[in-house]
Amino acid sequence: DVLMSEMQANGTLPPRVICVTSGKGGVGKTNVAVNLGVALAKQGREVMLLDADLGLANIDVLLGLAPEFTLHDVLSGERSIMDIVVEGPEGLKLIPASSGVEKMSNLGAVEQAALIQAVSELNGHIDYLIVDTAAGIATDVMAFAKASQDVLVVVADEPASLADAYALIKVMSKNHGVRSFRVICNMVASERAGRQLFDRLVKTTDQFLQVSMRYLGSVPRDERLRKAVKARTAVVSAYPSSVSSTCFKQHAATIDQSKAAPELSGGIQFFFERFLEAAR
Repeated sequence: DVLMSEMQANGTLPPRVICVTSGKGGVGKTNVAVNLGVALAKQGREVMLLDADLGLANIDVLLGLAPEFTLHDVLSGERSIMDIVVEGPEGLKLIPASSGVEKMSNLGAVEQAALIQAVSELNGHIDYLIVDTAAGIATDVMAFAKASQDVLVVVADEPASLADAYALIKVMSKNHGVRSFRVICNMVASERAGRQLFDRLVKTTDQFLQVSMRYLGSVPRDERLRKAVKARTAVVSAYPSSVSSTCFKQHAATIDQSKAAPELSGGIQFFFERFLEAAR
């Protein structure tokens, strides 16, 4: 483990790819992706955040950024991937998407090859690529999950969120071969409530699915988090001592100390190759 940590610190390990997704919208998925990314960056990691909600990209809005170019410009051949990368808080780097790129699965062979070539430029010193997908079970969401080393499902304490999270996990496991999931329970009343919510989800998955479920933790309702959203910034940066920031930093540390799935080790270019293959 010490050797692996040293290799990652020296930039000799490929980036670890984490897919953040949810069964339904409105559960704070993008907020989770952003704040985990900022928390990892604060811990000294090099983090790239990919806005993969290709129809409704909004990470730049959440962080108060105004990117001049997006993935649409890369796919049109007008810009390189490095041209569109925007720096956010704590050195976090963002690859902004565009509502003009509805589905990468619709790209032709030439465009797919161009995208893979473009993202190969990013294979430098990056520890984490965090992929914020759209909510639900669209084709591109499944493809992103299948190509990632870790799949993090965000759940809120409401019946629709729980039901849709189960549906998402069911489709991913039965139709796409994704068997391992982490779960974060967001906007809950307490850690105990978060754990109980996870237990309810696992009770159902254990009964009907052959999957591995791991509880990453919870993030409580927090007025400081709401203020950070209104201010278009990450709560981890704006209110580092708040209860939600403390949780995000703890969860980021847990991710950083845990091992990724060993079968995926080819870096960002390999991730995009797997993504496009899965999308097809």
